Amino acid sequence: MPSASSADSDSGEPVPSAPSSLWRDADFRRLWVGQTVSQLGEQACTVVLPLFAVLTLDAGAGQLGALRAVGQAPLLLLSLFAGAWVDRWPTRTVMVLTDVGRALALGATGVAGLLGLLGLPALLVVAFAVGALSVFFDVAYQASLVRLVEREQLVRGNSALEGSRSAAQIGGPALGGASVSLLSAPIAAASSAMFFALSFLAIRRIRGREPIPGRSQRPARTGRRIHEGLRLVVGDPLLRTVGLASAAFQFSFAAMMTVYLLFLPRELHLSGTAIGLALAATGPGALLGSLLAARLPSRFGHGPVLVCAAVLGDGVLLSVPALHGSSAVTVLALLAVNFVFGTFGQLVNVTVMAVRQAVTPDGMQGRAAATITFAGMGTTPLGSLLGGFLAAEWGLRGSLLVTAAGMMLSPVLMALSPLARLGRVLPASRDAGPTGSSPWIRTP
Repeated sequence: MPSASSADSDSGEPVPSAPSSLWRDADFRRLWVGQTVSQLGEQACTVVLPLFAVLTLDAGAGQLGALRAVGQAPLLLLSLFAGAWVDRWPTRTVMVLTDVGRALALGATGVAGLLGLLGLPALLVVAFAVGALSVFFDVAYQASLVRLVEREQLVRGNSALEGSRSAAQIGGPALGGASVSLLSAPIAAASSAMFFALSFLAIRRIRGREPIPGRSQRPARTGRRIHEGLRLVVGDPLLRTVGLASAAFQFSFAAMMTVYLLFLPRELHLSGTAIGLALAATGPGALLGSLLAARLPSRFGHGPVLVCAAVLGDGVLLSVPALHGSSAVTVLALLAVNFVFGTFGQLVNVTVMAVRQAVTPDGMQGRAAATITFAGMGTTPLGSLLGGFLAAEWGLRGSLLVTAAGMMLSPVLMALSPLARLGRVLPASRDAGPTGSSPWIRTP
C-alpha cells in the first residue's frame, strides 16, 4: 500500500513511492510522537485517579473497584461502535478530537480539585469520560498505521509504536505516583491533561490523505458493520483464540490490579512514589520485549514464542503475595517482577498484534481491533469489581494469589489452539467479503 504521506499534491491521490526508512516519513513521526505522549497521559491517569481515591479520599476496596470499573466500562460499551466508526473516518480526525476531549476533562478535574470540589463522584465522571475517549483513540492509532505506511514496514511500525507505549509505561506511573505524593491530585490531573494537549499538537500536523477502504461505496449501517467485524473474529480460528485469550487475561488482570493497588500501600506500606516506581518497572521490560519481538518469532515461530512468553510473564506475578514489609529488598523484588512481566507481556502484545493485522483485510482493521478489544478489555469492569469484592471478603494477600493464578488461563487457551502452531512466517488474510478488501501478502 502506498504511504499516505506520498499523496500527489495536485490530485490528492496517493502515488507509489520507493521503499524508504520508516523514520523518514514525516507523518509516521508525527503519529509516533502523538501516540507516545498520549499513552504517557493515559499511564499517568491509571495511577493518579486510583491513588487519589485511596490516599486522599480513603476509598475502600469496593469503592476502588467501582472507580476502576467505571473507567473501564467504555471498553465494553463502546469498542464495537468505535471500530465501525473508525473504519469510515480519517484516523487523524478521531485522534485529534479524543485528545482535545481528554485534555478538557482532566483540566476541569484540576480546576475542581483546586476549588475543593473534587470528590469520588467527580472522579467517577472523569474516569468514564477519559476511558470512553481512550477507546476511540486506541482503535484509531492501531488502524492508522495500516493506512500510513508501506506493507513491508508494518512490523517495524508496530514495534516502534509498541516501544513508545513501553516508554510511556516507564514515565507514566512514576509521574502519576510522584505527582500525587509530592504535589496534589489537582496538579497531577492537570499534568496529565498537558500530555493530551501535546498529542493533539503533534497529530493534527499529519498531512497525508488516508486511503480509507470502501469510503467511496455506499456506507453500510453501523449495526451491519459491527456484525461483519464480529463474524470475522468469530469465524477465524486465530482471531477467535486471540479474543478468548485476551478476555481471560484482561478479566483476571483487572481483578489482580484492583487488589494490587490496595496491597502495595496497605499491606506493604509503600509510598505513592515507591508504588509509581514499582509499576514503572514494566516500562523498561516492555522496551526489551519490543526488541525481542522483532527477532524471536521469526527464529522460533510465532506460536511457541506466544505461549512461552505468556507463561513466563503471567507466572511471575504469582510471587508477589509472598512479599512482606516495605524494605529496599521488597521494592527491588517488585521492580524485578514488574520488569519480567513487562518484558514477556510486551513480547506477547507485539506478536499478537502482528498476527491480527496479518490475517485481517485492510477494510476490517478497525473493526477487528475493536472486536478483540471488546472481547478482551470489555471484561475488565467485571474483573475490577470482582477484585474489590475479593479484597473485602478474602483479604488482600489471598485475593492477590487467586487473581494472579487466574491469569494463567490465557496461555493455556493459546497452547490448546491453532495459535500455538504458528510458524516463523505470518499467515495471509482471508477474504473479508463485499465490504472488505482482498487478502494481502503475508509479512516475511
